[in-house]
Amino acid sequence: MITASNIYIQYGDRILLDRVNVVIGERDKVGLVGRNGAGKSTLLKVIAGYMSPDEGTVARPGESTLGFLHQEMALPKGKTVMDEALTAFDEAKRLDKRIAHLNEEISNRTDYESDAYHQLIVELSEATERFQLLGGHSMEAEAEKVLKGLGFKQKDMGRLTDEFSGGWQMRIELAKMLLQRPDFLLLDEPTNHLDIESIIWLERFLKDYSGAVIVISHDKQFLDNVTTRTVEVELGKLYDYKASYSKYVGMRKERREKQMAAYQNQQRVIAEKERTITRFMAKASKTSMAQSMQKQLDKMERVEIDEEDVAAMNIRFPAAPRSGQVVLEGKHVTKRYGNLLVLDHVDLKLDRGDRVAFVGQNGQGKTTLAKLIVNELTLTSGEINHGHNVQVGYYAQTQSDTMHSNYTVLQTMEAASPPEMRTRLRGILGAFMFSGEDVDKKVSVLSGGERARLALACLLLRPFNLLVLDEPTNHLDMLSKDVLKKAIQDYDGTLIVVSHDREFLSGLTNRTIEFRDRQLHDYIGDVNAFLEKRQLDNMRDVELSSKPAKAGGGTSPRKELSYEERKLLMRAISNAEKKVERLEEEIDTLEKKMAQPGFYESTDAVKTTQQYEDKQKQLESAMDEWEEAQLALGEYED
Repeated sequence: MITASNIYIQYGDRILLDRVNVVIGERDKVGLVGRNGAGKSTLLKVIAGYMSPDEGTVARPGESTLGFLHQEMALPKGKTVMDEALTAFDEAKRLDKRIAHLNEEISNRTDYESDAYHQLIVELSEATERFQLLGGHSMEAEAEKVLKGLGFKQKDMGRLTDEFSGGWQMRIELAKMLLQRPDFLLLDEPTNHLDIESIIWLERFLKDYSGAVIVISHDKQFLDNVTTRTVEVELGKLYDYKASYSKYVGMRKERREKQMAAYQNQQRVIAEKERTITRFMAKASKTSMAQSMQKQLDKMERVEIDEEDVAAMNIRFPAAPRSGQVVLEGKHVTKRYGNLLVLDHVDLKLDRGDRVAFVGQNGQGKTTLAKLIVNELTLTSGEINHGHNVQVGYYAQTQSDTMHSNYTVLQTMEAASPPEMRTRLRGILGAFMFSGEDVDKKVSVLSGGERARLALACLLLRPFNLLVLDEPTNHLDMLSKDVLKKAIQDYDGTLIVVSHDREFLSGLTNRTIEFRDRQLHDYIGDVNAFLEKRQLDNMRDVELSSKPAKAGGGTSPRKELSYEERKLLMRAISNAEKKVERLEEEIDTLEKKMAQPGFYESTDAVKTTQQYEDKQKQLESAMDEWEEAQLALGEYED
């Protein structure tokens, strides 16, 4: 077992973990829960030995093994997916070589009665037993099984890891960890980069896992399906419940209610005794009795109510400027990535006040259409027109990952702010739970939830009447999700939200658009009405389902990139990168020339300035080409 004792960690004037204790048994399945920034990831790092506490110790059996999947992992480059996954079997590979060497040596020996020969036999037996225990005879088959479970296809096995996006590289790291089968498996937000099929596969794998699992997740259903114990981190303390997440929520409420009842009852008793003492002290004959009662009262063990972290974001979207009646109209919208058709002549119309949810399988074009609407992608054909006075606010699902890591929280806001909002930045940050020293934190040290809050804060710096949110609840804790949902419900503009979170979408929209077979299927009502019409139980069924929406209809399996399509996209990315690099060098040369004394009085000043402006436009175009090609991979591989 792992025993963490008296763990104390303080950052500045904030105590993150206040001498907490926790014991992890050999087969425990633990969900580590709590607010964003409460210290969950920090505690996991301490348990894993990745960081040392200010005080306290962590003890783990010396022969035990531990795997730790965290959010800052970097995958080595230059290996194929299969070769990288097989590094999980490094010990088995070393044993395989040792076994071959021992067999060869034994076959050449004739001193059968010697101690040395006997020692070789013992070593061979132990090495062979360990090799079998590590799955040495079925390394590639096991690696392929786990990689496929996490979403990789057979043709991906020989591709270089460099070709994959960050989300898929994290899957490779997770595969390596699962293949190593450590005694203690520590996972920090493992589902953030997984689709529904992979999440369900991982749930089954972890449920049957022979070792201990500690997992941080904001996915309630995942926690319920995997864990049997919940450890809550709140205001520096740990609260341990022998229950899965949903049961823990009820037990936590019951604990606090009992605690409050006991506290209130004791307060009544104390008040009554104090009144009696005061009355007795006024009579000389009863002074000694009053003093005796006071001593008893002083010795009484007081019931204390555990502190509760009720801090929450205070989001209020700015009032939406009035737009025209038709906010958005798309006609025959088509989007291809090379030969890959994502949207095929779809139509979409939004009137002022419409609130629309985009749902459907990964890779069906939800994010693509959102990006087309906000002009982050260009159409292959068709048209999308914004109505009169439409001003767009956009939150991308990768927005929190693209912020400048060396900027502080305040600098990030300053970079996104119009001049007239500069004086209000600290107030807005305070509403998003960034106060005091928090505004001087670098983005690089923020948790995923804190980054998401900062990205949302940046969104509120400008007014808009068309709000487009792509997976806004990623990384947010349960309370923050509720606060965001309430703010969106109070927002008075037009809304598009991409999400797979049924609880979040429930009651939030009046239309639901399902993306299926490169077409849009429009339903009146919120996500619950949509699921009822589709005769599905939950959002997982939507993303797994192949049932038709209407009699006679149907769906086909998600189209995968062929080898040729992938090669074309990789070539497009490479060509765009080279073009960007060349243009940046040419722009740099022109800038140096323009910085020379007397340049603007020279005869070629106008010509050079025009060249500079042309190169800047070419660079912008090349960057768009690069991003489109990258997004194509992201749409079908993330």
